[in-house]
Amino acid sequence: MTILDARPDTAPIPFRLFAVTVKRVVAISPTYRRITFTGPLCDGIADNRHDQRIKFLLPTEGMPLDEFGLEPTDWYQRWRELPDDKRMPMRTYTIREVRTELAEFDVDVALHGRIGPASSWALDAQPGDSIIVNAPCAHYPDVHGGVDWHAPERVDRVLLAGDETAAPAIAGILERLPADACGVAVIEVPDAEDAAVIGAKPEHVEVVVLARGDAAVGTLLEPELRRVAPRVLEECELIARAERIAHAPLEDVDIDAGLLWEVPVSETGGAALGDRAPFYAWLAGEASVIKTLRRLLVSELGVDRRSVAFMGYWREGRPELGG
Repeated sequence: MTILDARPDTAPIPFRLFAVTVKRVVAISPTYRRITFTGPLCDGIADNRHDQRIKFLLPTEGMPLDEFGLEPTDWYQRWRELPDDKRMPMRTYTIREVRTELAEFDVDVALHGRIGPASSWALDAQPGDSIIVNAPCAHYPDVHGGVDWHAPERVDRVLLAGDETAAPAIAGILERLPADACGVAVIEVPDAEDAAVIGAKPEHVEVVVLARGDAAVGTLLEPELRRVAPRVLEECELIARAERIAHAPLEDVDIDAGLLWEVPVSETGGAALGDRAPFYAWLAGEASVIKTLRRLLVSELGVDRRSVAFMGYWREGRPELGG
């Protein structure tokens, strides 16, 4: 047994580091690889479903995984203090499925060629390869965090939209919506075959897959949202009521200085609008595109901003912040 195999003798915490090994890699489309991970402690990863985020810490020649270790209390500070040649690349992904009984989980990784360490690692990933992940702990009794789907328990219409980086999260949300859910999900991906990343969905949730080919990210997503969003809002009679909705003003966000990330929640961490609402939207992807869609829904269509979660997952031409 190594330091990476030992179960921690600490009080339950929301997230901790897990040493994991690639069990299998499946090419599910031209853009996506489904990577299944396993490890001696993976039966302790929480299955929170929806859009649960985790972090990958990828190995480097200068920092073996054993040397970094799994100490939970100060890992991020230790990681930040590493010299550049030893600091492991860190990237954020969505857990696609957790199989606790098998001590394994899946992550659908969008490939973007060899333009960065995470995509390069995924292109080369083989069974037996090891990384460290920061993931939610199953034994923690409270809310873990890292889940940004906070729709009311009952919502008349849902609207989900994003690019290929958000598609795995959208797929996870769709699979766990109530069977009677209604709405639209719009996903922009590089290739039409990337629709394979979407699994089960409620019968009355339409999924629109836009294949942009070599066009710029967001080229198809914005015009499609301009077409779809008013229809969804009309279905739940929100456009007629827009002037009567008391929504907070929409301030500008400098996406070059920080994250575009706004997830409305109540004081107790639940849906900001309570248990019932006519509409809820979840938008994620390239930050400048999401900023435009945010303005469309809130400023142009008058949607109460408490009904919309906006997440700039990445910024064109920039690495992930903090990693």
